[in-house]
Amino acid sequence: MAHVLIYSSAWCGYCARAKKLLSGKGVAYEDVDVDAAPRRRTEMREKAGGRTSVPQIFIDGVHVGGCDDIHALDETGKLDEMLGVGR
Repeated sequence: MAHVLIYSSAWCGYCARAKKLLSGKGVAYEDVDVDAAPRRRTEMREKAGGRTSVPQIFIDGVHVGGCDDIHALDETGKLDEMLGVGR
């Protein structure tokens, strides 16, 4: 299964929605709360090409974007392929 990294905030509804999608697929993910660890927000911004909003999601080190992006990937079936689920 793929390694999934999510930069998020506890108060963010979009973050919760993205995590719910992944959890529903049985996918474990590493969650980095950028409010609890501010230095990680800088790391996120650098890795995400300057994006500052949360969530920012990475699958096996590849930036896939935010909540809307991961749901769009799911609608096309590409998310399962990237995650290695359903094989």
